[in-house]
Amino acid sequence: MEGSLALRRTVYRYYEHRLANALPAENLPRHVGVILDGHRRFAREVTDGEYRASYEAGMAKLEELLTWCAELGIKAVTAWVLSTENLRRPADELDPYFEVLIELFNRLPKLAERLHFSLSVSGSLDLLPPELALAAKQAVDRIGLVSTPHMDVNIALCYGGRQEVVDACRSLVTDLLAGGVAPSDLAESIDAEGLARNLYAADLPDIDLVIRTSGESRLSGFLLWQSAFAEFAFVDPYWPAFRKVDLLRALRDFTRRERRFGA
Repeated sequence: MEGSLALRRTVYRYYEHRLANALPAENLPRHVGVILDGHRRFAREVTDGEYRASYEAGMAKLEELLTWCAELGIKAVTAWVLSTENLRRPADELDPYFEVLIELFNRLPKLAERLHFSLSVSGSLDLLPPELALAAKQAVDRIGLVSTPHMDVNIALCYGGRQEVVDACRSLVTDLLAGGVAPSDLAESIDAEGLARNLYAADLPDIDLVIRTSGESRLSGFLLWQSAFAEFAFVDPYWPAFRKVDLLRALRDFTRRERRFGA
């Protein structure tokens, strides 16, 4: 059994190496969005219903993903770790996840120092337990002090795509009124460029590739504005079981597509 596992690992490493070397660097996506789906099903099928063990595996996988993307030269990554809809789940599912997320944010500054990435957090943090919201904000502040960014990392936390667009509209209207635009002229002053400037992570480029795990083929509201012209990869493994080879295959397929941006 051990010999078979060792052989399988060797084969996968060789395959990963071949896939990575075959990727044309000039065609790689600038910004990859990842929907981390499948923690609960992974818990039921793999960790004997232990949600915390599944969440821990998933957040360790996120750290691996960031390492892989840094090695490949990906410039920006947005990872959706919690939606606003997820808050409807029972406490026995949510409470351990909140604890694991706090631990993740406490670890991220050290990872950022090694990989040289910046960090932003997008979402309605006011809806979260104060300890988690504080951990996220402290991670952003600490990484801002220690990192010379080669990659931008955005964590979508308590995030909803429709709410982001609503918040961008409100922010744009507030800015226009503060800038002296008359209420009667507001409608004519609202445009796509203004809304884009008021999105949560407005300094990041639009999404080029969205990857969703667990076999689900839907966006569920993920970066609705930014993914308007994105390519999509829906992969079968649950998030905690996501492998580097799954990422490399998604990137390979992306580089082979002819992007038309709606034309």
